[in-house]
Amino acid sequence: MTIAVDFDGTIVTHEYPNIGKEIPFAVQTLKMLAAEGHNLILWSVREGSLLEDAVKWCSERGLEFYAVNKDYPEEEISKNIKYSRKIKADIWIDDRNVGGLPDWGTIYQIISEKKTYEEIMMECGIPIREDKKRKTFWWPF
Repeated sequence: MTIAVDFDGTIVTHEYPNIGKEIPFAVQTLKMLAAEGHNLILWSVREGSLLEDAVKWCSERGLEFYAVNKDYPEEEISKNIKYSRKIKADIWIDDRNVGGLPDWGTIYQIISEKKTYEEIMMECGIPIREDKKRKTFWWPF
């Protein structure tokens, strides 16, 4: 599976353009996912030296990416040709998700155990109510 991962607010706390503190278990979880054969793409708004700093920060912690801000390592990006920065991934992990960023243990369960967020919440005893009019669920937090 190809997993696109944001940096600021997802792997580290938001302190852009500086690098924030590691969000607990982010690097460890991503390394576990990579070891399981997933292709990790660092997908960040960072460019130039700010992007290089983020990649170096991850590398110093043993976290390597399949690609950085592109779909595959060999992809050539020309400044003269318009291209889409949208990454082709199966899953995106980003703090700007609707509902925010779950903790990294939950993220790991969703990916590795193929569980839904709803299943995990129910296993934890967190009540989920169905909105019968809209056929949707909501969480009480």
